[in-house]
Amino acid sequence: MPTIDKDKLAVLNRYYKITNFYDFLKNTAIKGGITVAVVLVVFFVLDYYFLDTQAILNSLVTSYSPAFILSIFYISETILGLLPPEIFIAWSSKMGEPLLFLFILAFLSYLGGITAFGLGKLIGHLPSVHNRLENKIAKHIVNLRKWGGFFVVIGAMLPLPHAIVSFACGLIEYDFKSYLLWALFRFIRFAIYGWIIFGALGLS
Repeated sequence: MPTIDKDKLAVLNRYYKITNFYDFLKNTAIKGGITVAVVLVVFFVLDYYFLDTQAILNSLVTSYSPAFILSIFYISETILGLLPPEIFIAWSSKMGEPLLFLFILAFLSYLGGITAFGLGKLIGHLPSVHNRLENKIAKHIVNLRKWGGFFVVIGAMLPLPHAIVSFACGLIEYDFKSYLLWALFRFIRFAIYGWIIFGALGLS
């Protein structure tokens, strides 16, 4: 039995090498690290020279209800990931229970991905719209078909638009149970980014 497992791993390893999965993963991870670094540098530069970002975050807390902010975030995580989650993570750091709100953000992001999956599946039954959208996100669909669940993990963890990856899963009718499992890595992403951003804001 162990020999069969090793053989399977060897075959998988060879497949991922041939399809350039490791190069894609490395490049995406580097981009992710650069993105986090740029966000933090921009935050500190704006805070030091131009804006009181702490006051802006506090203003968001006092001016808008949590339900409103969370609704905007959910919509963003459902439709193309229009707004960077880092902004909302920074906002959550100013709430009375930051870890609770960080968890809520992670859950809403996960839920937004499920909604995007459902939209993709729904649109998949409309041939004219399906063909147009499939062409627009063809690169993601190709990668999804090559790497399956591992590509969902990359979308959940790294700076690929999670909503678009989820939408692509629905569009090609990727197995829903498998999607739900792999997309759980979204929670890990928020935990890591929360730890970084909370630390940068002096919360941890």
